[in-house]
Amino acid sequence: MWGILFIIFFGSLLHFIFELSGGKPLVVIIGAVNESVWEHLKIGFWPAFIWAVVEYFIFGKKLPSFFMAKGFSIILISLLISGIYYLSVFLKIESLPVNIANFVISVFIAQVLSYRLLIIQKRNAILKIIGIILLVLNLAAFSLLSYFPPKFPIFRDPVTGGYGITNI
Repeated sequence: MWGILFIIFFGSLLHFIFELSGGKPLVVIIGAVNESVWEHLKIGFWPAFIWAVVEYFIFGKKLPSFFMAKGFSIILISLLISGIYYLSVFLKIESLPVNIANFVISVFIAQVLSYRLLIIQKRNAILKIIGIILLVLNLAAFSLLSYFPPKFPIFRDPVTGGYGITNI
């Protein structure tokens, strides 16, 4: 439960941190720089990743399924946020309350999955490696792609039509 609350609270702050920082370049890594779907995925990823680091030092070293649980649950946050968002657009029900509910529901489901996977006591080296790879790939993507966004729809700001930091 603490993870859900932390991710929702910290993620909500990250939506505004870039603007509140006065556009500091390093804040681009963690804060939303525009209204694209990608930037909204960042505000789910970073709090979940930070929470995973905290969990690792508290109890994660003892759990054989830790990296698998965190790798898959963090991916799930992004899949759910983008899937629910595009479904709401398709159904023409996109709105601020729907977007907020999307974030909360996505975090809740992913953290429940994380818990369910954490309590698995069986060692599986392949799933552990896959979990670590997922975490590293997400870390790299969420660190770089606001600076260097590809011209894909998920990176396009629907308000201005721009991409990434060049949009600001």
